[in-house]
Amino acid sequence: MNRTQSLYKQAKRLIPGGTQLFSKRPELYLPGLWPAYFSRARGCTLWDLDGIRYTDMATMGIGSCLLGYADVDVNAAVGRVVRDGNMSTLNAPEEVELAKLLVSLHTWARMVRFARTGGEAMSVAVRLARAKTGRDTVLFCGYHGWHDWYLAANVADRKSLDGHLLPGLDPQGVPRALKGTALPFAYNDVTGFRNRIKAGKGKIGAVILESIRGVRPRRDFLEAVQEETRRIGAVLIVDEITAGFRLAVGGAHLLFKLKPDIAVFAKGMSNGYPMAAIIGVENVMQAAQDSFVSSTYWTERIGPAAALATIRKIKRLNVPAKLAQTGRDVQEAWRNAAKAHGVEITVAGIDPLCHFTFGQGDPLVLKTLFTQCMLDQGFLASTAFYASYAHGPEKVAAYAAAVDKAFFTIGKALRGGDARAWLRGPVCSAGFKRLT
Repeated sequence: MNRTQSLYKQAKRLIPGGTQLFSKRPELYLPGLWPAYFSRARGCTLWDLDGIRYTDMATMGIGSCLLGYADVDVNAAVGRVVRDGNMSTLNAPEEVELAKLLVSLHTWARMVRFARTGGEAMSVAVRLARAKTGRDTVLFCGYHGWHDWYLAANVADRKSLDGHLLPGLDPQGVPRALKGTALPFAYNDVTGFRNRIKAGKGKIGAVILESIRGVRPRRDFLEAVQEETRRIGAVLIVDEITAGFRLAVGGAHLLFKLKPDIAVFAKGMSNGYPMAAIIGVENVMQAAQDSFVSSTYWTERIGPAAALATIRKIKRLNVPAKLAQTGRDVQEAWRNAAKAHGVEITVAGIDPLCHFTFGQGDPLVLKTLFTQCMLDQGFLASTAFYASYAHGPEKVAAYAAAVDKAFFTIGKALRGGDARAWLRGPVCSAGFKRLT
């Protein structure tokens, strides 16, 4: 057993669930073989604890590194802050500079508050909405984190979040008193959304949705969301944590002419350094002074310095256009390889954040086999791909060649009738479950 696998065995004894982030569990990719830890990373290349080199064609830090790992400009900005001091009794001037930059990118917004992670930033946004309106009920669509306000949706019905987050989530630890305070609606379902509004009976304080994720929004859907939210006096919150800065500098909602009351950013805005922002219209943002929204580490300097360098570089290099092209090239590689080797797949998602699903056999077995084949060729890969600026044409070409070989193996396994026999370990897991 190598150092990487040995350490993960220790982690499962010491850390509940093995990792701090569910999405980084090796069991979701290739149980027993996926390299759980890295020693260093640069561009879209990383090395595990045993010195084995991989090209990351998976999620690039779960979508947090749009520019690539250890970007020189972002690291230089962070290095200056580390040298001069990251924390003190006084405030960091970079937070004012970053607030100005964010407001300049969003003509509808006037004020900004900062946090350091997406989940807590969404909790801040919900707090502001409830403080502004005096109403408790939240309507939501999509994935918005792990906090009580969101998981409360599963208190009444444990399947409420199945189509938004992960199937099988048991809301243990979430107060039963929150039952009925978070209600889901389906993306692009205008009728379902209007029915939720009608059933709210004046108790809805916030309407929350991701601007885009798996499919593009119907125009009448976004129009209905904005119209109905305004009509009932609720706060419209757009979650740009995943989509933000991938399709447009400043967030996907700008492309769709959506004017929310609050927009929330994290992940890619600071290229791997913890940073999050809640931006909004003044009368809603000022509700922060009527509630208590405060945290010591929201005042450190590394996050704002990293975000300033990241956003400026994204804007200067027109990174969203590059990410979209890379995503299209990867999707073409999937389709070409699948067609060549008689494998049925369906490709979906937005260009810079796309995925495919198998249309035959056992999808989880085939997903595991694909990951195994790609890992054997030096690629971290699964059925989802997050594009970064570091994914140059030569990386994509090498990946496409490896995908072709992987689909050749999958096609052969399917024709043999027992794809499971090709695996060297257990089948990957899907959804949330307790690790023993």
